[in-house]
Amino acid sequence: MLGEFLKARRGRVRPSRAERSAPGRRRVAGLRRDELARLAGISEPYLTRLEQGVDRHPSPQVLEALARALELDADTSAHLFALAAPGPGRPAEAEVAPDVHQLLDAWVDSPAYVRNRRLDVLAANKRARALAAMYEPGHNLAREVFLSPATRQLLPDWPEIAAQTAAALRAEADPRDPATARLVAELEADDDFRRLWARHDARPSRDELKRFTHPDVGELTLRRQSLTVGGAEQHVIIVYQAAPGSPSADALARLI
Repeated sequence: MLGEFLKARRGRVRPSRAERSAPGRRRVAGLRRDELARLAGISEPYLTRLEQGVDRHPSPQVLEALARALELDADTSAHLFALAAPGPGRPAEAEVAPDVHQLLDAWVDSPAYVRNRRLDVLAANKRARALAAMYEPGHNLAREVFLSPATRQLLPDWPEIAAQTAAALRAEADPRDPATARLVAELEADDDFRRLWARHDARPSRDELKRFTHPDVGELTLRRQSLTVGGAEQHVIIVYQAAPGSPSADALARLI
């Protein structure tokens, strides 16, 4: 996984970043291996071992140098460090505490659900389930976004949502988790997912506006907010809210 990431990301760096880039036609997009090694201040044989998976746990200093050379942002750098972390993957927590269920049900006017970092939906209130079938507990959001035709129709900004979903799955899910590997293998049957996954973008979900085209109540524009759950670090609460007095608030009220 670390080797695939390094090869994919160096292919996206401008060759002009390499001070002594060879003139003429290049055989590869982005940086060659020797150019990345020079920019990161490491030997080319060592970088070769990293890309081939022979050495999987470089030091923090090497990772920091690679992140700078690859022009990674903070989120993608964090993903690089996670790929290089030793030890087995940590299983996703499946149980949602009773008080969290009570909190979801208390938000009677706002769709709200709990997911883990593999994007499995673990719990949801009535309005979330009325907003979209993908928020039913037991569903996986990445699977719904890429493999469900109904979800593509529900989300008018589907191309952007798809890119965000792939980047969030890469950033948040434990890459050493066998269940994550099985999910990715299933999703790679989809051409769109396979193309986006190959980019190795890593970006956690952000609070933002999200549009829905609901078959019963029409267009909704909702503010998405995420909350962490104390004592369950792998659980995230997602809440959608409409601007007071807006057409989306009226549509949301008609969902149930």
